[in-house]
Amino acid sequence: MKFAVRACSNGRSRVGVLQVGSCPNPIETPSLLLSTRKGLPVFISPDLLPSLPSPDSHLLQMSPLHLVLRKKYYMLQQFSWVLVSYFLCLEGPSSKTISIVGGLHQLLGLHEYGFAAVPRDSVFCLPECGGTNKIGASFETPCGRRLIKPIEYMEMISSMKPNLWATLADEVPSWVPEKRNKTSVDRTLRWLDECIALSPAGGAVFGSIVGGSNIVERQRSAQQVVSRNVSGYWIGGFGLGESMDERPALLNAVTDILPEEKPRLICGLGLPEEVLQAVAAGIDLFDSVYIYHLTLGGFALTFPLDRIERHSSNFQLSDIGSDYTKINLRATVFRKDTSPIVDNCSCYTCQNHTKAYINHLLNVHEMLAQILLEIHNTHHYLNFFRLIREAIKEGKFEQFRQKFIETRRHLAVAAVCA
Repeated sequence: MKFAVRACSNGRSRVGVLQVGSCPNPIETPSLLLSTRKGLPVFISPDLLPSLPSPDSHLLQMSPLHLVLRKKYYMLQQFSWVLVSYFLCLEGPSSKTISIVGGLHQLLGLHEYGFAAVPRDSVFCLPECGGTNKIGASFETPCGRRLIKPIEYMEMISSMKPNLWATLADEVPSWVPEKRNKTSVDRTLRWLDECIALSPAGGAVFGSIVGGSNIVERQRSAQQVVSRNVSGYWIGGFGLGESMDERPALLNAVTDILPEEKPRLICGLGLPEEVLQAVAAGIDLFDSVYIYHLTLGGFALTFPLDRIERHSSNFQLSDIGSDYTKINLRATVFRKDTSPIVDNCSCYTCQNHTKAYINHLLNVHEMLAQILLEIHNTHHYLNFFRLIREAIKEGKFEQFRQKFIETRRHLAVAAVCA
C-alpha cells in the first residue's frame, strides 16, 4: 500500500492518492469504502460492481467477525418480515478453508478490488463494552454476543489476506466513566502490540486509536499508536453517542498528532454532514453504512450534485418520508411515476428503470428493489465524495461545506412547510 497527500484546504482537509496492490488504478481520497458481508456487497452482485464509478468503488470493507456468524435470522421491518441478509448468517467457509483457497481475493474472484478488514461492522457487529475484558473484545452480533481474542482475530486476518487491516480495539461509548475509558486505551494498545507481533507477511497494518469522548485519552492513544510501526490509522469509538458539537474537538485532537503521510480510516460516521465534519478534520476513508440503511428503508438519495446550486423547486417529492434530500420510493405518489430517480444520473438504475418500477418491487417485497436502490445510492454518494475532492483541490472546501449544510437545512425546512 502506498499513500500520498496531493492537496490541502483550510489546514486539515486534504486530497490523497491511495495505491492498493490489487487495484489497477490509484484511489483518490477522501473516499468511501463499500460495506460488504463476508466480502461481497449486501445487495450488489459482483457482475454489477463494474457499473459503479471506477476506481472509486474498488475498495471494499469487511469485518472478520462475519466468518464466525452461523445462524439465519429475520428482522421485523415495518409490518412485514424481511430477510435482512440471507447470505450473512448461513454456514460459511472457515478461516482454514479461506486460507487454503488463497484468501478473499481468490475465494470471491475480485482480483481487481482491495479489501480493508476492520473489527467493527457498524450494522451487524457492534462493540459491546460491557462484555469486553482483558482477554478480548466483545461484539453484539445477530447470532449473539461474541468475545474475540487477539490471536483469534489474527487467525482470521491471516486467512483472509486483506490489503489493509485494523488492529483489535476496545471501543467504548461516550458515556462510560473515565476509569473505563482509560482501560479501553490501555487494552487497545496492548492488543495492537499483540496483533503486530502475530501479523502475517503482507497487508498494511492500521493502528487502532480510541479514547471515547475524553480528549486527553484520545491524544494519549494517538501518541502511543504513532510510536508503533503501522502503515495507517483506524480511528474508532465514533458514532457511539458523542454529539455533533463535541466531535470536531475529538477528531482534531487525534489528527493533529498523526503524521500527514499516512492514511486515516474511520467507522460510524455516515451522514453527509458527519462526513464533511470528519473531512474537515483530515479523515481520508469512510464506511458506507448510511447507504445500507437508506437502501433497506426504501430511500433513494436525490440531493443535488451540481455544486449544490440547484433550487429546491426542481425536485419532485413525495409527501411521505421525503426531506428534499432523499425520497421514499415506497410512497404511493411514485406508483405511476415513469421518470428516473434523478434526472441525468448516469447510474445503471436511473438509465434503465423508473420510480414506478422500483415502487412496485418494494411493495411486492422483491429483492431486486434493494439491488437497484443500492446501485443508485452508492453511485450518488461516490459522486458526493468526488465533489468534496474537487472543492479541496480548488481550496474551497469550507465554502463547499457551509453551502451544502445551508442547502440541506433550507430543503429540510421547505419539506416541513410543504
